[in-house]
Amino acid sequence: MIESFVFNEGRQVGHNLEREALRLARADKGLIVWIDLTAPSPEETKEVLDLLFEFHPLAIEDCVTLSELPKIEDYEDYLFMIMHSVAITEEKTLKISELNLFLGKEFVVTYHREAIPAITLIKERILKGAGQQVRASDRLAHQILDQLADSYLPVVEGLMEDMEDVEEKSLSGVGKEDLSKRILRARRRLSSLRQTLRPQREVMARLTRGEVKLIRAATLPYFRDVQDAMTQIDERLQGCNDRMMVAFDVYTNRSAHEANEGIKVLTALTAITIPPVVVGSWYGMNFRHMPELEHPHAYLGLMGVTLSLMIGMGLWMKFKRWF
Repeated sequence: MIESFVFNEGRQVGHNLEREALRLARADKGLIVWIDLTAPSPEETKEVLDLLFEFHPLAIEDCVTLSELPKIEDYEDYLFMIMHSVAITEEKTLKISELNLFLGKEFVVTYHREAIPAITLIKERILKGAGQQVRASDRLAHQILDQLADSYLPVVEGLMEDMEDVEEKSLSGVGKEDLSKRILRARRRLSSLRQTLRPQREVMARLTRGEVKLIRAATLPYFRDVQDAMTQIDERLQGCNDRMMVAFDVYTNRSAHEANEGIKVLTALTAITIPPVVVGSWYGMNFRHMPELEHPHAYLGLMGVTLSLMIGMGLWMKFKRWF
């Protein structure tokens, strides 16, 4: 799907123009054009990226090819960036969406294979007239990147809440829930987030150094603000990772302690049963002459000795705090 916006002096003056009207707007140096491609067909991709804007074939190839890592390329007249947005699905799984962005002096082109909430939010604000005025293409690019950075916040908050719950259960020892799966699942999610976020910080660092001529000096502080937001998110993820490791150590130590307690109880029960086993084995031998067995009270005597040994063994282990 192709959705287009045209801005003049910060105000929206066109929406979803026809193809010929888009060509005229593209040629007008006083207008800012934003074209958003959401799950486009090959024909739509070729029409916009190749025929309308005539982007470099390598940039188009990178755009239509799925990439797990962020990227930035300077093609003199325009920038090409690959960034990623994150979200938590209804199934509580992490969803990472790729966003390809072309930034020129009078245009912005975004390409993504599925709907991205950050892009949808910006378009809704523009249509309602509630968004920031788009007076330059770099300001629009900043809005998009800022919303992408903000998409990490709910995911990080969810991770922090999950870790607080795991920590509480690990320390309290209440319940028999197997926390190892939750911790390992959270670690995989955290690892994916950091692998996605850290290279994007490098992309933002390049944009904020003033080396890109398409980013005006007046706009650099806005991009630095996005970079700072990503840095803070990465630091929070690092703190979450540290807490996760502590929670995992606490949980494994508590599990080992509980296993040891169970082994101690089994050992105690085994030790208590040793006296009857020894007595039964001794007098169960088939010797013909065992004088004490001829005594009329031999059975009661041996029973008393056996019970006394068992009680004594139990009291001794109780004194040693085995149970």
